[in-house]
Amino acid sequence: MQTTHLETPPAPTGELADADITAAIETLLATKKGLTAHLIDVQTREGIVELSGFTNNLLAKQRAEEIALAVRGVRGLHSALAVRTADVPDAELQHAVARALADDPATDDYQVHTLASHGVVTLSGLVQSWAEKQLVLRVVQGVRGVRGFEAEQLMIRGGGILNSDEEITTQIREQFDWDIRVNGALVVVRTNEQVVHLSGTVGTAAEKDRLVAIAYQTGATRVDARDLFVAYWALDREIRREKFAPKTDAAIGAAVRATLRFNPRVRSAETLVQVLDGVVTLAGTVSNLRIRLDAEQDARHVVGVANVHNLLKVRPTRLVPDEDIRQTIAAALARDPYVGHLVFGVQVHGGQALLTGPVDTHFEREHAGEVAAGASGVLDVNNRLVVMRAASEARPSWPALLPAGAGPNPTLLSPDLALAARIRTRYNWSAGLHDQDLTVQVANGRATLTGTVDTWLDRRLAAEEAREAGAHEVNNHLQVLDRIPQTLAGHGIEA
Repeated sequence: MQTTHLETPPAPTGELADADITAAIETLLATKKGLTAHLIDVQTREGIVELSGFTNNLLAKQRAEEIALAVRGVRGLHSALAVRTADVPDAELQHAVARALADDPATDDYQVHTLASHGVVTLSGLVQSWAEKQLVLRVVQGVRGVRGFEAEQLMIRGGGILNSDEEITTQIREQFDWDIRVNGALVVVRTNEQVVHLSGTVGTAAEKDRLVAIAYQTGATRVDARDLFVAYWALDREIRREKFAPKTDAAIGAAVRATLRFNPRVRSAETLVQVLDGVVTLAGTVSNLRIRLDAEQDARHVVGVANVHNLLKVRPTRLVPDEDIRQTIAAALARDPYVGHLVFGVQVHGGQALLTGPVDTHFEREHAGEVAAGASGVLDVNNRLVVMRAASEARPSWPALLPAGAGPNPTLLSPDLALAARIRTRYNWSAGLHDQDLTVQVANGRATLTGTVDTWLDRRLAAEEAREAGAHEVNNHLQVLDRIPQTLAGHGIEA
């Protein structure tokens, strides 16, 4: 993620109070798993959030920044977070990073060289695109012991034929129109000698970062977003109405194919895309499980996609013995900064990986499954990890999250009513969920979600927030709209 540094005008009236934004972020950091929130300080001035302090790995640093950017009312982020992790000898760390890049099916043949010194990894060599460079950085950040990286010597070679300024602008606008994570209705794009200038207004700081990333992946050599401002009023659903208007199946299919081409993992795969009534079917063969999973996720990020049927078959380009796959998975789990301290049972039979053992949180369970899915030769992952610690054990100071006059103190309510109140508060502070038409019912710690949301991403986020608020189980019956309805319903929460 690229930390946003905004040059912003004074906050307009009607913006959320800085103290409330700070309290919301502090509480979210305290309840999101994988973070050491007590080491992170939060300050907010006119909607601009400043994070300082420490995390214990680079992935956690990025996670903390993303959490802050997604809070309603945040207009920008200045991050001074440092990484404190266990000391790993330079030679051992360099070997671990090189092994991680070699074990990843996408980066194993990249021309990348590594040098580790006191926890900082210097990368050099050549990649073909900005997206490939970001993929390399993500792999490096996922190695325990890495405190930072230097990537100026990792050069982007690019192709022999460069897009014209007009082509870059057109492709950026198309990506803005089809990506469910952003709304570019109020954004102006200009390109001059492959330098992209973005101006206008978006509703969240996270959107601004995503728009900048889209411009880079489309071919920009530099992106100037100093005149792209974040304003609370730009979250109004009326502004998003046109983006979520009905799309034809042909247009959705073309947008999905274009999106897949930007992913360096997926673009070389033999993927057939078919669309019927907004339901995307992915068929064909891919060389590894990570491509299969990424293709589905990318498709779900396209406007108009109601559901995805993933029929992609994993057929590795070479036969990898089960024992080699098992060792690769075990090594990847051991060097991961989130789950490397845990003990896993790993078995592989016919390319099918089985994970067993205890973990503390649902986050660790899902993350371990993702790590295993990235190993070459894996056809599927059967995740049998058991969550031993209930999410509700860590009770934050929830009243601090509530703005003045927000209602009764949740800690004075019955457990189910208190849980519903906590979920409601999290939805209220979410830039994507605060005005959606959804209802929560809670019984014996089980949350049932009903109603409608704009996108698949909102549906998944609603379930994640309910679980992290303390629900031990979530029944997600939310329906994804294929358009913004003419009459917008209110946001209600019931227990």
